Amino acid sequence: MAKKRPQTKGRRPQITEGEIPVVGAREPCPCGSGRRYKACHGRAAAQAATELVQRPFEGLPGECDWVALRELVPAATVELPLKDGLPEGVPSVTLATVLPMAWPALRRDDGSVLLGLQNDTASGDISRDLADTLRRALEAEPGSPVQGRRAPADGPRLQDVLDAGAAFEPVVHSGFEFWVPDAENATPDVAASLERANAAAIPTARLTGVDAAYWCRTPEKNHLRWVMPYPEEQLLDALARLHAAGASSLGEGTRLVGSFRAHGLLVPVWDLPVSVGADDIEKPAAEFAGRLAGALAADAPLTAEERRARGGLTNRQVTLS
Repeated sequence: MAKKRPQTKGRRPQITEGEIPVVGAREPCPCGSGRRYKACHGRAAAQAATELVQRPFEGLPGECDWVALRELVPAATVELPLKDGLPEGVPSVTLATVLPMAWPALRRDDGSVLLGLQNDTASGDISRDLADTLRRALEAEPGSPVQGRRAPADGPRLQDVLDAGAAFEPVVHSGFEFWVPDAENATPDVAASLERANAAAIPTARLTGVDAAYWCRTPEKNHLRWVMPYPEEQLLDALARLHAAGASSLGEGTRLVGSFRAHGLLVPVWDLPVSVGADDIEKPAAEFAGRLAGALAADAPLTAEERRARGGLTNRQVTLS
């Protein structure tokens, strides 16, 4: 009887750590281990994807405005200069608060790119997700939208691809006509979509005298929402000092009503009378910025009254992200 030949397993191709692609959670891991991806290299990728980056826009020019455009402003655009310049065939890259059909990005017929900011993202790092969407938009065929996906855990972030020396200058729009190059001659379907989107947009304006402060009009009252770059504890102390001293308002009929956290930054909110427009609040906001600078520089312990004021402000905080 012939002897059985010993069984030998074929050698699997070796893949280095840096070459392992992202695949479906239940698919075999590309490293060749024989295990499912989710139980092998997908475990580290999933952990990286769910780790929340508290300040995803930190280090970018205009971090406070990035936060405002992500959370507060209905319709705005910003030109985005790239670190390595624009690729051939791409005349411009524009960040937009939101795009039609909630597309993550759009490559227009002329090759220009629109990158949407207010979309759901697949990981805990908005910056990495946006950078991945931008890269795919730059490579997309003109005239096509870019769909969302889970970005590779080791992919670049916005901080790696945008020009860190360029100014970040948002332009706030009254509507979404920037979606189409020629809104006046849009098709009936597009015109109807624009009309619906415009009807839902809250009138908003960016103040010119201070950074990242946005006025908005609502049916019952107006508001000023001001994204500030200071450490939260220091800012709360400063606001408490001003509030206890009766110096936290922006003029007659206005009131500091609280704040919310968004992407690692604190956003104080004031109620304004319906008669107070964006232009009316420019001077009071600039004067408040001066008072705030003095309060931020103070290092004496809070008084009992200031501690009570701080407690009231803290109790009226909401976290958005």
